[in-house]
Amino acid sequence: MAKTAFPKPGNFLYPVPAVMVSCQDTEGNSNIFTVAWTGTICSDPPMVYISVRPSRASYELIKSSMEFVINLPDESMVRALDYCGVRSLREHDKWEEMHLTKEKSSKVSVPSIAEAPISIECRVKQIIPLGTHDMFLAEVVAVQVNEKYLDQKGAFHMEKVGLVAYSHGEYYALGKLLGSFGYSIRKKPVHSVHKAKKKSVGKKAPQSKAKNLAR
Repeated sequence: MAKTAFPKPGNFLYPVPAVMVSCQDTEGNSNIFTVAWTGTICSDPPMVYISVRPSRASYELIKSSMEFVINLPDESMVRALDYCGVRSLREHDKWEEMHLTKEKSSKVSVPSIAEAPISIECRVKQIIPLGTHDMFLAEVVAVQVNEKYLDQKGAFHMEKVGLVAYSHGEYYALGKLLGSFGYSIRKKPVHSVHKAKKKSVGKKAPQSKAKNLAR
């Protein structure tokens, strides 16, 4: 299939997570804002990043406390997710207007969103100016999850949460399962191999192949 050069280079890395970041300064002023430029940067120690425009009111809150919480919304929170991205702290109390509950975090002073199924508590290690955005590199110091997604063995079932993705200005629910990590090289189950062998038993080979085998 032929490709053509897009007129202007841009951020075409989609889809990306759509998250609600809660933040608070050292005086207790808090806010929620929506972030799509976020992701994992290291597994040990666990580290993530968010990129924020310095002009956003939440920028100074994070810079003050050097902490924030990444709250992963489910499908029921999409309206609040969008609202917190288009309304400013300077004019709106998004906690109250979206009926969201402040929940005490376990390791950071910043409140988490009680309604969010997953809250990732972060402590900023470095701020890197990049251009339109500054990147906050942070260590994950705690993760809080909704207990209803834990099974009896303590495993967390992320596939049941109903997470949201963002792609080119639109929100999407995650789709069907296409595979699992390493499935392309995973050996087939023994019962599948036996089944395939049974199907081949009793089949007569084509004459040309049978002649070749007899030589």
